[in-house]
Amino acid sequence: MSDQRPGGVTEAVRRRRRRWPWVLLVVVLAPAGGGAVAVGAVAGALAREGTKPLRITYEVTGTAKDVTVTYSTWRDGDLATARLTLRTLPWAAETRTRGFMSGGSFAVALGASGGEVACAVTADNGTVRTATASGAFATATCGGF
Repeated sequence: MSDQRPGGVTEAVRRRRRRWPWVLLVVVLAPAGGGAVAVGAVAGALAREGTKPLRITYEVTGTAKDVTVTYSTWRDGDLATARLTLRTLPWAAETRTRGFMSGGSFAVALGASGGEVACAVTADNGTVRTATASGAFATATCGGF
């Protein structure tokens, strides 16, 4: 007696055909599961960063007598911009926020009388940005913190 089925398909061939959908399923789901675990880990890290206090310090030094300072501030999680005119240097300010904030800006623009300025931004997370400018209407920009 033969183990062939009608149509000439043997039992061994029939079994092999049934295994390939399971192999395909494992090949497709394994990377998807790994990706889901990675996304969960990143989301958890960002959530922890969202509650961590962060201090940003702004500083301007130099010889200029007519300077306009524009810098980022954070109030209740919202990004805002402050602007002020300085007649004497040095100047420093500090703002506090919570969590992962990036994309802040700090610009120091000289007036018609010119002079020299240097700006510096320091964040608790270790980010430091510096820039210098000299001459009438020149701008020093410290951004990307």
